[in-house]
Amino acid sequence: MLPISFANLSTSLQYIDLSESNVMGNIPYDIGNLSSLIALFLGTNQLGGPIPTSMGSLQNLQALNLKENRLQGHIPNELCQLQNLAFLLIGVNQLSGSIPSCLGNLATSLRSLYLGSNFLISTIPSTLWGLAYLLHIDLSSNSLTGPLPEDVGTLKVVIDIDLSHNRLSGGLPSSIGVLKDLVTLALENNNLEGSIPSSFGNLLSLELLDLSKNNPSGVIPKSLERLLHLNYLNLSYNRLEGEIPAGGPFKNFSSESFVSNGVLCGESRLHVPSCKNSSVKPPSTKASRSILKFIIPGILSVILLVASLLVLITRRKKNVNVAMETTLLSQPLWRKISYLQLRSATDGFNVGNLLGTGGFGSVYKGTLDGIDVAI
Repeated sequence: MLPISFANLSTSLQYIDLSESNVMGNIPYDIGNLSSLIALFLGTNQLGGPIPTSMGSLQNLQALNLKENRLQGHIPNELCQLQNLAFLLIGVNQLSGSIPSCLGNLATSLRSLYLGSNFLISTIPSTLWGLAYLLHIDLSSNSLTGPLPEDVGTLKVVIDIDLSHNRLSGGLPSSIGVLKDLVTLALENNNLEGSIPSSFGNLLSLELLDLSKNNPSGVIPKSLERLLHLNYLNLSYNRLEGEIPAGGPFKNFSSESFVSNGVLCGESRLHVPSCKNSSVKPPSTKASRSILKFIIPGILSVILLVASLLVLITRRKKNVNVAMETTLLSQPLWRKISYLQLRSATDGFNVGNLLGTGGFGSVYKGTLDGIDVAI
């Protein structure tokens, strides 16, 4: 373990990388004298004490990595003066207080913001949603409260959002659905509620979605079947109900994605009951025979009715057109027809010959003695 000191370093120094070097002690205040510094990597060490406010003098600094140390105190507002800062990684420390709202001043430069696994409190500043070029935001494992606003949707180019393990409340913003480049959305272990927006089905780049251990209710949107790149889904320990979608990526998920919810239904492999409105299986041969016992009398009733109507119509035509010459073949208007003849005439009651259904049963088109008839 080596104590850290920058007292004798040149002010023209641009890069310092002491990551994973067992460096201990506090970050010295005179680090602010390294005015040419572009990148400072002190992550994964045993540094303690506060983040020096003198870092606000490092106007050329583009990358600051202090993660995985034992730093304490508040996040200094002076970091908001670093107008060229693209990477601010200070997660996994013991920092407390609130997130400085002035970080919104870095709207044109900041690409990655990692403040996870600290002791930060209060709400997420609304100014963070104005970081138009932010690619990665990790505020996980803190004690942040309040709702997620619709302004989340203004992070147009964001790739990863991790706000898990906090105390966030309110609904899930539907505006998240406009984040076309989003790959990771981790919101587990909060107090979020309401329905899962169907707009989440527009997140076509999404690979990870974790909403577990919250309070959302309602159904799982069928629109999520469009997320063909989704390879991790966790909706467990919520109050969801209804049918679990079966298409798209859902065919690859196990029951672990849906455990401890309301009344979910779906495929048996997911260890949930089948849905009541699931499609009915085709009847067996025995069932078909039983059904025919009821269909055949209905068909015969229709035949008798049609034959009677034909008799009445023919008689009326003869009375009106007495002088009309006819060349009709002498045939009986109706006769007894066996079931085998009916079956043959309709090609085994082929559905292709079905004309329609009514109160008396189904009507088929058939051919008897070369004449088309309704059966």
